[in-house]
Amino acid sequence: MGNFNFAEFYQQGGVFMHFIALTAILGSGVMIERFIFLFFRFNINGGQFFNQIQKLVMANNIDRAIKLCNAADKAALARVIKAGLTRANKSEADIAAAIEESMLEVGPAISKRVPMISALANIATLLGLLGTIFGMISAFEAVATVSADQRATALAKGISIAINTTGFGLMVSIPLLAAHVFISNLAKKISDEVDLYAVKLENLLAARVRQG
Repeated sequence: MGNFNFAEFYQQGGVFMHFIALTAILGSGVMIERFIFLFFRFNINGGQFFNQIQKLVMANNIDRAIKLCNAADKAALARVIKAGLTRANKSEADIAAAIEESMLEVGPAISKRVPMISALANIATLLGLLGTIFGMISAFEAVATVSADQRATALAKGISIAINTTGFGLMVSIPLLAAHVFISNLAKKISDEVDLYAVKLENLLAARVRQG
């Protein structure tokens, strides 16, 4: 591995290496965009945030609670909580409808493009296998049709295509699959927190309405 030359490895892999490289670029773009969006924009410490909201609601300080949501307005949970708080003085049905509508808006935004990462990882693997098949066909054709003095070179070329495309496909797909596991878990964590604290807020505001 110390003498590994990627440029040579890429060149010997043939035309399928370009398709795998394109998949790698697309996959990396989606992976980085989703990570930035979910980790830095949509993510928040749900428990800590809701505890602050709960204290303010129980102190009947709804305006201050809304301001707290505005301070973290990019976070999915803050958007859902704010939707409920803006209807805090309405009926229980109005509160529930506002929270549900907001959840329907943020839900698709959380899961958006996450499955695309694993799909591109699978495509990279399959392109590698397809390259392997074409490389093996090329190698067998060399044995059958090429003259004896050219056979070794043609055979080596076919085997290089077969091995290099598989190798490159795996080099692309493994990091993408690992990234997909991390990003899908992050998306699930955010989604679960939204579901949990939306219900908690709904119950909290409903109790407040009943108390008048």
